[in-house]
Amino acid sequence: MSILKELRQTTQHLRKVREPHDPDAPLLRTEHLSLAYETVPALVDINFQLQPGDRLAIVGPNGAGKSTLLKIIAGVLEPNRGKVFIYGHEPGGHICVAYVPQRNQVDWRFPVTVGDVVMMGRVGQMGLLRNPSARDWELVHHALEVVGMESYAGRQISQLSGGQQQRMFIARSLAQEAELMLMDEPLTGLDVKSQEDIFNILDNLQKQGVTVLLSLHDLDIAAKRFNLVMLLNKKMITMGPPEVALSPEKLVEAYGGHLTLIDTPEGVMPVADSCCGGGEE
Repeated sequence: MSILKELRQTTQHLRKVREPHDPDAPLLRTEHLSLAYETVPALVDINFQLQPGDRLAIVGPNGAGKSTLLKIIAGVLEPNRGKVFIYGHEPGGHICVAYVPQRNQVDWRFPVTVGDVVMMGRVGQMGLLRNPSARDWELVHHALEVVGMESYAGRQISQLSGGQQQRMFIARSLAQEAELMLMDEPLTGLDVKSQEDIFNILDNLQKQGVTVLLSLHDLDIAAKRFNLVMLLNKKMITMGPPEVALSPEKLVEAYGGHLTLIDTPEGVMPVADSCCGGGEE
């Protein structure tokens, strides 16, 4: 999709009247989220909550519903059943939620600059038809500075590396003044240095109370870099600290069959061997 289409999808649900934050409510709470595509279940009865500053890795096999869950929380998809609450209210009343799609879903040939994309994070604050103010540009330049991309503001997005693309999207979230960042497979295809750059930025954001939900495949990164891990396979198998959530029993329940962990260029990946009875691919 084009950058502009992605922007419309992630902002069209926002209402002009903003809901206040309930200080006694968790930042994020889901209740019985379920969604089916035609007759095929994608998510079944998902219940969990997060507090400000949490960092949650969502892991599970391909087709487990990781992207679907993030899109429902962002307000891009409507569940068949259940609700999402951000600080006690449904997500349509909030502009503090930023969604970063998978990079392969974006048309990087679209003729916009890095600064243009980061300014898109201000649309929820200023409205689609208003020109950016000096304050809006100040926030954009500050966001680019935080992610080490200020000198790239005028560069076309087609000229960015994979790591730079992700840093640009994080800058857009910062310009949006997001308190909850939803990142769909942001590490895929990045080298170790680029991954380390992303986590250095996320570490600083966590200290500022920004909450991050990130889907990924690498169990080793999930264990080392996140205070919370969710094992998902259409239903939530478990959620908790990595040493609890990534137990052998829970991994087998999530991935099925005889689970094997292998080293790949993208990290430690689980492989489920279903040849001996009932496992999933």
